[in-house]
Amino acid sequence: MAVQVSETDQIKQFKEFLGTYNKVTENCFMDCIKDFTTREVKSDESTCSENCLQKYLKMTQRISMRFQEYHIQQNEALAAKAGLLSPPR
Repeated sequence: MAVQVSETDQIKQFKEFLGTYNKVTENCFMDCIKDFTTREVKSDESTCSENCLQKYLKMTQRISMRFQEYHIQQNEALAAKAGLLSPPR
């Protein structure tokens, strides 16, 4: 069964994505780019910005995993309370 996402939901999701992208870009730029005397991006600035983005992506992935684990535990607890499953260990 395919889930249909309405156009307004798609627009909302895209706006949220753009907001997040802009925030990460701004934070990493402010933290990493220090020299405005040249058009070239220095290697340490490039490395810093790559590390900043990787850190954000890993953090987002970890939060997502923990959020899923929490919901699984909550669903198991509700099912156990309703008598559908044995109590969690």
